[in-house]
Amino acid sequence: MLGAVAISSGVLSLSACPYGFHGGTLPNVRTVAILPFDNDTPEPALTQEVTESVRLALEGRLGLRIAKEDNADAIVRGRVVRYEPDVPQGVLPGQGQVTVTKRKVQLIIDVEIVNQREGTTVWKRQGLLVDGDYDPPNERDGRRAALAKLVQQIVDGAQSQW
Repeated sequence: MLGAVAISSGVLSLSACPYGFHGGTLPNVRTVAILPFDNDTPEPALTQEVTESVRLALEGRLGLRIAKEDNADAIVRGRVVRYEPDVPQGVLPGQGQVTVTKRKVQLIIDVEIVNQREGTTVWKRQGLLVDGDYDPPNERDGRRAALAKLVQQIVDGAQSQW
């Protein structure tokens, strides 16, 4: 009984606390504009795929609302520097030839999150390398895995700055 009273009073005191557990939001940042990522690769779909993956992660994991650039507390901008869709991972030796059994996608991204209200860089990473394994010919699976790692790095990096 005493434990239940302690838990109840703890919950009540937390509800009166001015701080909240509202996702993993950044201090002084509630809205964000995600600019389309520049793309230095011959794969045009990466611009939208990277931009959309970052948007979904910042909304869902950090609880930020998407806004237009001129009204946003922060902006995210970046560049897809390199895309390697066909890096061999696993091979089986054969007579006169090698069979590739596993491949990976590699992405190199430059990304920056800027707090527009304060004029400061929240987080920045140049040459961020992510990859994703796949079984040939399912390159799409590797790309999805690489994008998942990318957004995790961005979310972790942004949260590390509080």
